[in-house]
Amino acid sequence: MKWYKKYHDFGKVFKYQKEYTIKVVKMVSVETLMKEGKVSRIRELEVERYVNFFENSYRDNLGHCMFSLKEFPRWSIISGYYAMHDITKLLIAKKYRLKIELEVHATTIKVLKELLGDRVILRLIERGYREFISLANDLAEAKRQRTRAQYYTGTEYMKEHFGKMSEEFLAATVNPYVQRIRKLLEAA
Repeated sequence: MKWYKKYHDFGKVFKYQKEYTIKVVKMVSVETLMKEGKVSRIRELEVERYVNFFENSYRDNLGHCMFSLKEFPRWSIISGYYAMHDITKLLIAKKYRLKIELEVHATTIKVLKELLGDRVILRLIERGYREFISLANDLAEAKRQRTRAQYYTGTEYMKEHFGKMSEEFLAATVNPYVQRIRKLLEAA
């Protein structure tokens, strides 16, 4: 069985693992996350700056996702996930006045689960996160092996494979997610 570095759902790199897994994110209260220092309240003077940053960041990532779709499909998927992640943090900041401090990916999903409970939104963000982690694992494996074939540089087959994958990810995951969160933001 192949051994490779695995990225944990908190973004930490572990020693070599046998297989790729993602931990199930358990329900936890926002208060508990605040006590752990993972979430904090946004001070009134920070709100505008924080909201503006994530409005621009999610748009930049979404634009990069679409721009790099054909030529750099792996980066398109990564940018698509970050558009989802950033618009989620925008919603959490704008509507609930909370900011994520530590273990940002897993904590963002935990907060979203508690505050929204919308199964469709949660399923989409978790799928986006799995795609992101899968690509991170691929890159860690490629770096370890140091082979051109493993590290995506562009055989036509791989480019076509990831091109289809990135188009499907944008259409089935990123766009529906961003549209749903935009509706929630309009109501905020």
